[in-house]
Amino acid sequence: MNKTFFSQVSQLSRWLLMATLSALLAPAVAIAADRAALERDARSAYQKLIDKIPAAKVLSREAVAVLVFPTIIKAGLVVGGQYGDGVLFRAGKASGYYNTSGASYGLQAGAQQYGYAMFFMKEGALRTLNQAEGFEVGVGPSIVVVDEGMGKSMTSTTVHDDIYAFIFGQTGLMAGIGLQGNKITRLKN
Repeated sequence: MNKTFFSQVSQLSRWLLMATLSALLAPAVAIAADRAALERDARSAYQKLIDKIPAAKVLSREAVAVLVFPTIIKAGLVVGGQYGDGVLFRAGKASGYYNTSGASYGLQAGAQQYGYAMFFMKEGALRTLNQAEGFEVGVGPSIVVVDEGMGKSMTSTTVHDDIYAFIFGQTGLMAGIGLQGNKITRLKN
């Protein structure tokens, strides 16, 4: 095998990735254009989350704000990416619109869709989100991703971290989901 073969395979992989991402992200971009639909989807996803997971209901009573990304699309073939739009709710009202994006590389192939909600428990964590050019998950305030086991034992007296996150609605075929390295950016009004 020579360099030309590997170069062609690499170019083909990049082309397939870009074609896949374009096809998958087109609906997400269309949804983002309609903020009313985005807010409706985010409210619906949030309500389903707190109805289904008792820990989310506990956190919803204590949180200063909740950022809900109802649909995130992730795809990859060696190089991957993910993108979605969300709504920040404060005192039950939409107070901002955000997007989340991330890139990854390594042994990966597939596509999936999921959502997540971040419960901001402290004003300082919320200020970090609003003051930054972009909030990178894993840098700054502490974030705890709540799994099923932790969710069952969580009470208002065990809540001490800045932000708690729940991942929900996973569909598709791709190994693993994580929030580390995602960048959250406020959308312009």
